[in-house]
Amino acid sequence: MSSSAPQLPQRAKRGPGLLIGIIAAIVVIAIVVVILVVSNRGSSSAAAAKTVSIGVADKAEPYWKTYTKLAKDKLGVTIKLVNFTDYSLPNPALSQGQTDLNEFQHIQYLANYNVTNSDDLQPIGATAVYPLPLYSTKYDDASKIPSGAKVAIPNDAVNEARGLLILQSAKLITLKGGGNAFSTAADIETHSVDVTPIDASQTAGALKAGSVAAAIVNQNYATTGGLSKSDAIFKDDPSSASAAPYVNVFVAKKKDDDNALYLKLAKLYHTASVEKGVQAANAGTAVFRSTSAADLQKELAQVEKDAKAAAAK
Repeated sequence: MSSSAPQLPQRAKRGPGLLIGIIAAIVVIAIVVVILVVSNRGSSSAAAAKTVSIGVADKAEPYWKTYTKLAKDKLGVTIKLVNFTDYSLPNPALSQGQTDLNEFQHIQYLANYNVTNSDDLQPIGATAVYPLPLYSTKYDDASKIPSGAKVAIPNDAVNEARGLLILQSAKLITLKGGGNAFSTAADIETHSVDVTPIDASQTAGALKAGSVAAAIVNQNYATTGGLSKSDAIFKDDPSSASAAPYVNVFVAKKKDDDNALYLKLAKLYHTASVEKGVQAANAGTAVFRSTSAADLQKELAQVEKDAKAAAAK
């Protein structure tokens, strides 16, 4: 009995049309891959390109040009400086998202703003403390000012308390509870001199005219009033606890208080070339501070507590 072996199905022959189709598909896939790679690179570049706007009050100072160049070179960040001539405007602008950061104020000013406006802006980096000197053209040491002599201090909310704290450090007065960043002349407990609060712009003039024996004078008014460094007979210690509220800071919204890029930008301020420019702009009076963001925020919380207590008086 004969039998035949089973036949395997015959493979279809590949014609030229099928081969062309496969090649075409491979080419299309390759093109798509290239487009995706280029597109992703472009998206990554766009994501890396970052602009940060910073509210300042002294945009024309050369050190900001140095700072913006460093930000571009070291961090790939384009800095947009927004200048304000009215100190009441930068914080609301930051709070409303018109800027990303600002750098123009010290902690005491920020605390007063937050409490007054129910806001929660936060310091993220220290810049410097600018000592506020006691000047005299007649006496070369605070201890030599005679009992009962008149001493002028600025009468504005920001500088009056600081002036009083300086006079206390100079052992010319004592303040209730040791004083704080919101003390007023009404808080003087004991005094060997007669403290006279006057407009900050008049302090240098009063001293030059001889109507006061000494005066607390802001740097800008000391310069325009013709006072020299040798006329400064006492100033607050920038490393002391009483000077902590007067550390100038970079400020961000609460949600950005740990933003890695913003923290780097604050640290960039302490590059040697920037600090050199800051000193040139401030007659060498800046005392740079590198206090951490966490410690600055802790200090702000304490000063805000003092501000609320002062408001409740």
